[in-house]
Amino acid sequence: MQPNYFQMTIHREGYQTIGIAALIFGLINLASFSFLSESMPICALVVFFVTLGIFLFLVSFFRIPSRVHTINANQIICPADGKVVVIEEVIDSEYFKDKRIQLSVFMSPANVHVNRNPVDGEIVYNQYHKGKYLVAWHPKSSTENERWSVVVKNPHGEILYKQIAGALAKRICNYTKVGQQVKQTEEYGFIKFGSRVDLLLPITAKVEVALNQVVKGGVTVLATW
Repeated sequence: MQPNYFQMTIHREGYQTIGIAALIFGLINLASFSFLSESMPICALVVFFVTLGIFLFLVSFFRIPSRVHTINANQIICPADGKVVVIEEVIDSEYFKDKRIQLSVFMSPANVHVNRNPVDGEIVYNQYHKGKYLVAWHPKSSTENERWSVVVKNPHGEILYKQIAGALAKRICNYTKVGQQVKQTEEYGFIKFGSRVDLLLPITAKVEVALNQVVKGGVTVLATW
């Protein structure tokens, strides 16, 4: 059955934010139409449309669109929507202590912000790091920003993927723990308001995407083992 791309659900992380926004939207427009509708009707309409736009943006930010996910044990699937901003060899200082391929996906505020497991396996490392809030495309954001790192191990090897806060992202949600068995493309976290996800892949992995390519979480194949 083909998915209905016009259907979506709202992520649970958005319930409180959307509820508060709806209340503020209602109060602002109640006051606006009470005091401005007769004397300055155009101003009242401007207030309505501006606040409606902000409210709809918040609803859109927490959306989970209907999709057919890519499931393949030999492939590493993109964990987030966005654009590929880094593909390079690095020396990992956090976990592997050796050379890895870093692949980074920048998530703008307009992207879907659900994060999905790129592979099946067991969580063998899970670490939250406090840090700065540099813009997510800054080269030092991978090591200096607030971030949450996870390593998954399976018969192919290990990969590290980290959620990185950006200048606007003030909350990283991660639902995994060490010893947990995870499934490819299942949700493992959420980042609020603009951010980035880095993956550290084995040096032998074959990268299947290019710089500046637009990718979809749970759908796009980033690399093969």
